[in-house]
Amino acid sequence: MLLDEQDRSLWNQHQIQEALPLVQQSLRANPGPYAIQAAIAALHCQAERAEDTDWVQILRFYDILQRLEPSPVVALNRAVAVAMVEGYRPALALVDSLAAAGDLDNYYLLHSARADLLRRLGSSEEAVKSYERALELVSNESERRFLQTRLSEVQSQTAGPTDDRLKV
Repeated sequence: MLLDEQDRSLWNQHQIQEALPLVQQSLRANPGPYAIQAAIAALHCQAERAEDTDWVQILRFYDILQRLEPSPVVALNRAVAVAMVEGYRPALALVDSLAAAGDLDNYYLLHSARADLLRRLGSSEEAVKSYERALELVSNESERRFLQTRLSEVQSQTAGPTDDRLKV
């Protein structure tokens, strides 16, 4: 289930409240990559609802993480934050440049993220291709079902309305 679709009331608030001071402490003196990743997770946990998430701060943390530990996966995660702060088109440009580099060609989440951005932008035919590629690569059965559901939704949008009237 996507993060924005989760029931946050089911999250263990006691553990979250216990962890937040530890995250703050880890950020005080020259934080490393794990502290930055914990800070990103903490921001998600602090938002009562998905729409309350501080994506601007998350993007800032991904900027720091990209400097500390540059990798294509960090860049992909950063692109998701860009989508939430700057919009889907700038994020798609980042994802497309990662795809062009080829480092994540066999990483289903690259294709899944690209498909989702394309879906949100209304580019259903391109989204279908990216969902199909993600499905070729995914090995987790629950994620496969999720991707198959999204693919079916997008395919139904590309099919368009049918005219079932009897022709004479």
